[in-house]
Amino acid sequence: MTERVRRFFRNLTGRSDAVLVSHLLAQFDATTKAVDLVRALAGGEIDAAEGDRRMDAIESEGDDARRELIVELRQTLAAPMDREDLNRLSRSVDDVLDNLRDLAREFHLYGFAAEPLLLEGVDNLATGLAMLRTATEVLVDHPEDTARHAAESKKNDVRRSYQHAMAQLLTGCDDVDTLLLRRRELLRRLDITGLRLAEAADALVDGAVKRSH
Repeated sequence: MTERVRRFFRNLTGRSDAVLVSHLLAQFDATTKAVDLVRALAGGEIDAAEGDRRMDAIESEGDDARRELIVELRQTLAAPMDREDLNRLSRSVDDVLDNLRDLAREFHLYGFAAEPLLLEGVDNLATGLAMLRTATEVLVDHPEDTARHAAESKKNDVRRSYQHAMAQLLTGCDDVDTLLLRRRELLRRLDITGLRLAEAADALVDGAVKRSH
């Protein structure tokens, strides 16, 4: 049986939905690995150079999953949600991973051994990511639950963690020195990552709402 025929039968039986979702979940899994790695860096559990190297492999996993999703999406007759929203969700998750990749690289370049101020924000990011993964996982069989889980993922407090950490930095130093600025860059990167996660949640909510009509 040719690949074209296999795809045709997947579309007829609805199996293409499961294939697309599996690629999305693979993206989430790679991004979750990246969050765990950043937490290990922030806690001083892993050398910065080693963390930077491991992040390269994780980013490749996520890129491969997104690439496979795009190929499948182009050849699928009917997707589990609007194609544009599905692609936007995938792109937003990819943006989260890219920002984690940048955070790990900057951690290494700036010569950090640990940064406790990142921990709360990273934990909140992990919580929001897990909720969004759950929302994606139920997209095919329980689409009515997808929007609720996706909306909950936006309540991840990453931005509030950023604001609290910045307040500690700015009130704990008499002058703004080079170290403070470097630490601020790491926190800013985490804040941007949280915003990208919120965009992914919005894409999933939009797609779920369209699917339910």
